Amino acid sequence: MLINELKDIAREYGVVGAGGAGFPSYAKMTEKADTVILNCVECEPLLKLHRQLLAMHAEEIIQMLDEVRETLGAKEAVVGVKDTHVHTIQIITDVIKNYPNVRVCAVRATYPMGDEVILIYEATGRVIKPGGIPIDENVVVYNTETMYNLYRAVHMQIPVTNKLVSIVGEIDHPLTVRIPLGTTVREAVSLAGKVTTEDPAYVMGGPMMGKLGTENTIITKTTNAIIILPKEHQVVRRMNKNLNIERKRAASSCCQCRTCTEMCPRHALGHPIEPHRVMRALANQDTGDLSVYMNTAYCSSCGLCENYACPQGLSPRSVIAEFKNGLRAAGIRSENPKVSEVADDRELKKVPVKRLKAKLGLYSYDVPAPFIDTTPTTKYVRIQMSQHIGAPAKPFVKAGEQVKKGQKIADAAEGLSVAIHCSIDGVVEKADEREVIVREN
Repeated sequence: MLINELKDIAREYGVVGAGGAGFPSYAKMTEKADTVILNCVECEPLLKLHRQLLAMHAEEIIQMLDEVRETLGAKEAVVGVKDTHVHTIQIITDVIKNYPNVRVCAVRATYPMGDEVILIYEATGRVIKPGGIPIDENVVVYNTETMYNLYRAVHMQIPVTNKLVSIVGEIDHPLTVRIPLGTTVREAVSLAGKVTTEDPAYVMGGPMMGKLGTENTIITKTTNAIIILPKEHQVVRRMNKNLNIERKRAASSCCQCRTCTEMCPRHALGHPIEPHRVMRALANQDTGDLSVYMNTAYCSSCGLCENYACPQGLSPRSVIAEFKNGLRAAGIRSENPKVSEVADDRELKKVPVKRLKAKLGLYSYDVPAPFIDTTPTTKYVRIQMSQHIGAPAKPFVKAGEQVKKGQKIADAAEGLSVAIHCSIDGVVEKADEREVIVREN
């Protein structure tokens, strides 16, 4: 297959990063790549969907991975997976015997090993420069579900109409299931039985980098998990914190112990991100060294500094995010950042996921969430036109129009964008530039 053919399929069938910000997959495809990495590390506590999917559909996913490698002209493909996922490793090790250009990279079960910058270093020894992207080092990274969606698009002509989601926490039947795009959290959670706490909060994504949603939050192409927790749980409380108060706490309580910086995974790779200096500058209202603020752009927002490292429970990540967002809004970019060598003691600074789970108070929720490889029916969906980085798709269907599951309902816009497809059979109830609402007949 030619690279432009593969790009066209990915764009037309709506394949984007199935997690994170949803970067359109076609835009990563370039002949500059010499290595393609499949990211199945899934480092956030309680998330299970990627290793479950890879174990169940290893043949299809590895086949597509090798086809992508061949299409891009890359020398090798690497499957990154935690060394604790023994069952998944056994399955893929057997499958890749037929693919001489594919190897497994079993990494330690530490957080945030799923950060693509971290995984690239583990798998290849290459360091992505601060503010850089994988292709700067001739690497392309896709996660497991994205690769499976690409297989379905290429070999089965099936567009992306559902999302694999782990539903865990305060629920009586935790599971991982495909959910039609546009479904509400309320309906998705009902698939896993009854909520077992009286006043639930819904964490969309992982407990470290996820955000709080509500029963009316919509499932999109980047929804990896719904974690139901009591509203008084520490994870929820931290997500609900008052940033004004956190600024004052930072100014009055930070003792400059440097633990946040010493345990920062990007700092250990030589990136110039130093949370303790940001906290000190904030406390003293010090603008003498602007590089302290400029370097916040290189924070990955993994949350280790405030959810694990800080002995006083302060919020460096949240403070950094405020500066980072301000720089982005103002269009300010740091030029030629200072880069250090990879820390000699980097291995000693890695945070085991088991220890992180204990610190977050999540051990009791780490139970099996069986993978149900079917898509349940739903009668009402609100399909968002912006489920990816770049320009929102352009809907062309009208209210009153009959549509089918898998039918394209929005074209990719100019520039970076992908098409959107209907997730159920029904009638269009509303269509505008923001969403298309479809109700079953």
